[in-house]
Amino acid sequence: MTDVVILGGGPGGYEAALVARQLGGEVTLVERSGLGGSAVLSDVVPSKTLIAAAEAMTKIGSAEALGLRLREPGRRLRDAVEVDMAKVNARIMALAKAQSDDIADRLTADGVRLITGTGRLDGTRSVIATTDEGELRVDADIVLLATGAHPRELDAAKPDGIRIFNWTQIYSLTEVPEHLIVVGSGVTGAEFASAYTALGVKVTLVSSREKVLPGQDPDAADVIQQVFENSGMTVLSRARAVSAQVRGDEVVVGLADGREVIGSHCLMAVGAIPNTAGIGLAEAGVGLTDSGHVRVDKVSRTTARGIYAAGDCTGINALASVAAMQGRIAMWHSLGDSVAPLDLRTVSANVFTSPEIATVGVSQKEVDDGVVKVSTAVLPLAGNARAKMQAVDHGFVKVFSLPTTGIVVGGVVVAPSASELIHPLSIAVRQKLTVDQVAESFTVYPSLSGSLAEAARRLHGHTDLTY
Repeated sequence: MTDVVILGGGPGGYEAALVARQLGGEVTLVERSGLGGSAVLSDVVPSKTLIAAAEAMTKIGSAEALGLRLREPGRRLRDAVEVDMAKVNARIMALAKAQSDDIADRLTADGVRLITGTGRLDGTRSVIATTDEGELRVDADIVLLATGAHPRELDAAKPDGIRIFNWTQIYSLTEVPEHLIVVGSGVTGAEFASAYTALGVKVTLVSSREKVLPGQDPDAADVIQQVFENSGMTVLSRARAVSAQVRGDEVVVGLADGREVIGSHCLMAVGAIPNTAGIGLAEAGVGLTDSGHVRVDKVSRTTARGIYAAGDCTGINALASVAAMQGRIAMWHSLGDSVAPLDLRTVSANVFTSPEIATVGVSQKEVDDGVVKVSTAVLPLAGNARAKMQAVDHGFVKVFSLPTTGIVVGGVVVAPSASELIHPLSIAVRQKLTVDQVAESFTVYPSLSGSLAEAARRLHGHTDLTY
């Protein structure tokens, strides 16, 4: 029997535990805050539940474009709906707990030993778990580090959980903010800014870059920036926040150029720091990057024999799906099962703004930098019949294919529910399908997915084409 000890119960940890038990390992999982980790309890599940409420408000707001209105003359449908922030956030936290409990039940049913506490390495063959009852030593043949990350904080902008928040604290709000300042225009900042704008909040987004979502497809980022500005959001570009202070009932955010932004509340979304300090990594020979992330190879091995790592603590790709796959790969490899190395080219990712941005495979930056030569087709959704029916005003699909073979190597979807629409392109990239194979597959009419097939049809027979 192989003893497997996992530090951290997020997607990387709990998915690894399930695989290890399936392969016959004796598994102990140490988690300090609750099964599911931050992904379930304070990050992915809560934020997307908030976004679900925001999506409902967005649909209500567009109802008049569909010919729906209140019977009361002169009154807008949107004005008849009030956001109960306390109930929204209570639902968010209840759903997160229920999801965490479901994971705990599954692990227990599969025979995983669960320890509530904080774990640290004691060499490479044992772990010390610090619990309420004291310290407990657990022997290990294999260790998986899945310790996650925590919000980065600025020294002059410390969250207090009352008016200045990080993304784990904002669900304590019981009243709708009068004016929310969001610092940071990456994925987290953009998603919260989009959601709170949809909920009727005045939002100012402070972005240190020229445009929002600097790490995303530039065409997609342009669409989101336009939507943000059209919705009434104030986007301050090239504005670096250096401080945030509470003054009475207001929050004052100081910018590097001396300006101040005043609001009622502030959300700091300025990155994350891996949870790798103080857990015995250096002593065990586990190498770290300059940013403090665990160094791993494509099968999740660290520099220490028998120790693997998965998830945000590795800095590979801060997605729950990637963390889960890293954890599974670690167990497949360490327990002798067949395994393929992690292939980031096949990872689909999504930004849950309104509209959403979904991507897979080759990026526009790689194309622009000359890393790969592709043929490209871009179709605005404005010409899609289903989009017109749903009053979808913004969005497009983009497909990349290799010029000679026509193999699909990447794509971008900007649309409502882009997270669902990207799946056909993910399959195409993974299975190396050609544009003709995608084009010849039936789609429903009318449907947004029809634009994916149409983009593929436009690439038929072309060796060097950009639409």
